[in-house]
Amino acid sequence: MSLHRLTAITVGVPNVDEAIAYYTDFGLHPHPDGWLAGTDGGRQLHLVPAPTRRLVELGIGAEHFDDIAAVAHRLRGAGAPVEQDGTGVRTVEPVTGTRVEVRVAEPIRQPPAPAVVYNGPGRIERETARAPGVLRTAPVRPRKLGHVVLGSTDFEATIRFFTDLVGFKVSDRIKGQGAFLRCSTDHHNLLVLDAPVTFLHHSSWQVDDVDEIGRGAVAMLEGHPDRHVWGLGRHRAGSNFFWYLKDPAGNFTEYYSDMDCVLDEQIWTPETFEGARGLFNWGPPPPPSFLAPEDLAELMIGTHRAG
Repeated sequence: MSLHRLTAITVGVPNVDEAIAYYTDFGLHPHPDGWLAGTDGGRQLHLVPAPTRRLVELGIGAEHFDDIAAVAHRLRGAGAPVEQDGTGVRTVEPVTGTRVEVRVAEPIRQPPAPAVVYNGPGRIERETARAPGVLRTAPVRPRKLGHVVLGSTDFEATIRFFTDLVGFKVSDRIKGQGAFLRCSTDHHNLLVLDAPVTFLHHSSWQVDDVDEIGRGAVAMLEGHPDRHVWGLGRHRAGSNFFWYLKDPAGNFTEYYSDMDCVLDEQIWTPETFEGARGLFNWGPPPPPSFLAPEDLAELMIGTHRAG
């Protein structure tokens, strides 16, 4: 596909310094200008001051200049605002007010993670040795930004914007509630959900395997049990392992591994899930605060005042 990855997100938070400290603990590398980086994706999180937490901008990588021209043409045809230069185009998703930038970008080159070797019934693959996952001592470092989840007061309109105008593909749907969209071979890079107010539900960061998810989450919770949200578990849509935590502004963050990849568009068939079936395959039940974050009423008041 002409689009091939998320490049970066800009997130508004009331206290930038607190948020930088959290994401540094999370394993991202901080830069002096408010950017934080993963090991493979580079600078992919920009934190800026805002009265309430929100997704300010979503960056998307395209392969060629022709892809930028095609996106700009579709946007202009729909009457959307367009700022275009030699390598990119910027616009605004009208329902959520999120700035969207599509720019020619190099693909992420990821060195392969070590193969996970498991023993199982009738199959001994790791002989006379402890599992590598229990021997690791280095801090967990996320590889790249995988996806974001955005609440929209008109989710179908937001989905049409990203699919019809920007060029995302639908991977799966949640009946009457949203859709998983991809701009790469990952199962999803954006999940748009029905919500009473625009907000960033979570950002999700790739790690090597389920051991890194567990190690990262446990380290984050040491001395900070209030950071825990939901996990450990495995999703149905996307199939990935997950553990969710919460930053000081109220945004959820996810460690994930083992995401489905769609390499052949003709073979993949989107499904429509109902209720919890698409939410998780196994794990503890999601807390009510995951489905409806506790600060939604406050965000609605803040949006009303800002308007």
